Amino acid sequence: MRIAMIGTGYVGLVSGACFSEFGVNVVCVDKDAGKIDRLNRGEIPIYEPGLDDLVAKNVKAGRLSFSLDLAGSVADADAVFIAVGTPSRRGDGHADLSYVYAAAEEIARGINDYTVIVTKSTVPVGTGREVARIVRKTRPDVEFGVASNPEFLREGSAIGDFLRPDRVVIGTDSDRARAVMRALYRPLYLIETPIVMTSLETAELIKYAANTFLATKITFINEIADLCEKVGADVHDVAKGIGLDGRIGKKFLHPGPGYGGSCFPKDTLALVRTAQDYGSPLRIVETVVDINTKRKQSMADRIVEACGGDVDGKTIAVLGVTFKPNTDDMRDSPSLDIVPALQEKGAVIRAFDPAGRHEAEKLLPGVTWCGDAYETLEGASAVALLTEWNEFRVLDLKRVRELMKTPVMVDLRNVYNPDDMEMAGFAYTCVGRPSRFRINNRELREKVLES
Repeated sequence: MRIAMIGTGYVGLVSGACFSEFGVNVVCVDKDAGKIDRLNRGEIPIYEPGLDDLVAKNVKAGRLSFSLDLAGSVADADAVFIAVGTPSRRGDGHADLSYVYAAAEEIARGINDYTVIVTKSTVPVGTGREVARIVRKTRPDVEFGVASNPEFLREGSAIGDFLRPDRVVIGTDSDRARAVMRALYRPLYLIETPIVMTSLETAELIKYAANTFLATKITFINEIADLCEKVGADVHDVAKGIGLDGRIGKKFLHPGPGYGGSCFPKDTLALVRTAQDYGSPLRIVETVVDINTKRKQSMADRIVEACGGDVDGKTIAVLGVTFKPNTDDMRDSPSLDIVPALQEKGAVIRAFDPAGRHEAEKLLPGVTWCGDAYETLEGASAVALLTEWNEFRVLDLKRVRELMKTPVMVDLRNVYNPDDMEMAGFAYTCVGRPSRFRINNRELREKVLES
């Protein structure tokens, strides 16, 4: 089979490479000549573990290629996937579908025989119907089908998610389109992956409902973490105690500074707007969006409090700025709220991230970027751990203390254990867990205030 993937962003590039691993002939198309040139030279424009090897392998095998020529790429394709961006529309929070609809019109002009046009991008309910209308209007003479095939890729583990997914969702009203999609996903049928066949509208809503539910779980455990701090409970034990209930599950019950990334912020907001438009508001989701925004903004206050209530002129070391580890994605990362807020209060920021510096430098001006964690810590009055990269889990705490002006750590990802940090001599602040040393060690507290 032969497919064209329109868009070589995160979803398009990962999906195209993985389909080629299935044995499908894939051409990935983009309008960005610089990006296509880089891909043809073997350079991967995004950070995703294993993607460079997967792309190189399938390019060498002749199953994966990259092109600027959309018309030529779709002419003989069995299916064309639309994997372009759907960012939040400025001003109202709706998903911006202009790229999707422009791609649909261009695809319509290029196809010859029967082709299934598939929305891989995350799109609101009704988008598939509009794509069909655009194609039919542009090319009333051509036979085609329309399908929705939402992606469920987690940044940092996207290849495994595609090749060994929990499920595949395919929405279409056409038996012929359904047959083409079944053939494309045949390797997953062979390993008994659940395939959910449904309508266009249902498939589109499944994607938004899934992301919104996960965002709600994160927000729930963050609020429970705040309560734990007030009553002296341990949020990790609470999460374990409820996560062992099969009806709840243990995933996405990790407290932190709030969710970010390319999906949850824009998808929750888009679903809120869609529900409002249809006169069926989702009050829970509206609250989740509001709480998460305020949480990210409040995290800087935790760092200031740990520094004795004042960071003016103090050096704060920031470890990790991407929204999660194993990605270079800075979209809606909590660091974009935390770092500027600290700077406004007079803090001097030194930062390190294993993969995010290239993007972060554009978004976080005035930051001194360092080559590793230990360089970042030199002379710091406090260290704030914002992203739980593995290398931050095994820091030499003795060396950390020696490098810092005062041994103050604000661990917003609960990487370390409060008791271990007490023994190591740190004034330690975490999320939703007792931190006795920070409260009881008056000598160190006074040193922090003096610094």
